[in-house]
Amino acid sequence: MQFIADFHIHSKYSRATSKDMDVEHLDKWAKIKGIKVLGTGDFTHPQYLKELKEAFEPAEPGLFKLKAASVKKTEKLLGDFNLPENDTRFILTAEISCIYSKNNRTRKIHLLIFAPSFDAVEKINAHLGWIGNIKSDGRPILGLDAKEALKIVLNISPDCLVIPAHAWTPHFSVFGSASGFDSLEECFDEYTKYIYAIETGLSSDPAMNWRLSQLDKITLISNSDSHSPSRIGREANVFDAKVDYFSIADVIKEKDSKRFLYTVEFFPEEGKYHIDGHRKCNVSFSPEKTHKHKGICPVCGKPLTIGVLYRVMQLADRPEGYKPEKAVPYKSLVPLDQIIGDALDLGVGTKGVQKKYIELINRFGNEFNILLNAGRGEIEAASSPEIAEGIMRVREGRLKIEPGYDGEYGVVKIFDESEREGFSKQNSLF
Repeated sequence: MQFIADFHIHSKYSRATSKDMDVEHLDKWAKIKGIKVLGTGDFTHPQYLKELKEAFEPAEPGLFKLKAASVKKTEKLLGDFNLPENDTRFILTAEISCIYSKNNRTRKIHLLIFAPSFDAVEKINAHLGWIGNIKSDGRPILGLDAKEALKIVLNISPDCLVIPAHAWTPHFSVFGSASGFDSLEECFDEYTKYIYAIETGLSSDPAMNWRLSQLDKITLISNSDSHSPSRIGREANVFDAKVDYFSIADVIKEKDSKRFLYTVEFFPEEGKYHIDGHRKCNVSFSPEKTHKHKGICPVCGKPLTIGVLYRVMQLADRPEGYKPEKAVPYKSLVPLDQIIGDALDLGVGTKGVQKKYIELINRFGNEFNILLNAGRGEIEAASSPEIAEGIMRVREGRLKIEPGYDGEYGVVKIFDESEREGFSKQNSLF
């Protein structure tokens, strides 16, 4: 069965997240987006784990679905959305933050954990609870070596997966410029053989990772790392496999390109750490410019935040454009509400954009169907020529992006002002 999965999200118990990050709102948006398998996020948080147990019942092996009472809550939340049947499956996942010293440097590594059962989760939580405070935040901060975290989890259940999260972001990742390593082996030592995948993160895409031969055997997965329900699926994974935990884990472990069809990606320039810079000083640099300035901000004289593009170039042993054999392909997309907003020159939260969004979702069943499959003529008939054109441009990569840097998202521009004026004149004629 072909399905879309997003494994890495957060709950309302993580810092800087929406109060709506609960299972019913997540189920609602999984249906709207077209996501079949969704990570729970934050299973290490005791209160959230209690809520998960109350809301879930077993589905396929290692996966869960909502009980009838929670399904009714989701149906009420859907409001004006009129969608076909799509029972969301949930997979138990969490992210932990490991902060420790290794090789005379402070390391800050985020790890994504997959677990096949509540029993495994309870044992993981008990062990991590001896090491640090897992109650204070949905993504707990632990004084724990990443290799030791991997050992703990696999000793509890060899069916668990541990995957370095957003592997390139500067401050909290395995390859990050500020606190990471130059290889997986430096981080995980003899346990590297149990690292089957890394998460590419919003500021990098598979093509950037293909430049490193050390990652040839590593599966590249993509997830939203969402902090609000409407942003799940902004990055995702498309499988053609059995919908169960063990099949998914097997596909990831084997890097099976027959069953792992492609990843859905942000355009990496849109990510918050794509290029280098200083947000406070309004300075953003390409890697070449950073090199010229020796990594120093020309305004304040402090070191720049070195972004993902520069860091990839530092570690790459292949030219740009190299593609390994059996690489899992990818498709870069922009969320539908952003495309509608750009086409109509309106903010994504405005009534005009939301109205068009609901109409399109109800017509085509879910957002991914619109972004990936619907024909131009169908989209145009259900919306407008400019919205259809916007979707086609995104599919073809015909857009302009001001790259993100030092925590600032990049700015996507699909149309310029002169084109919008042309649309207005055409519409007035009709």
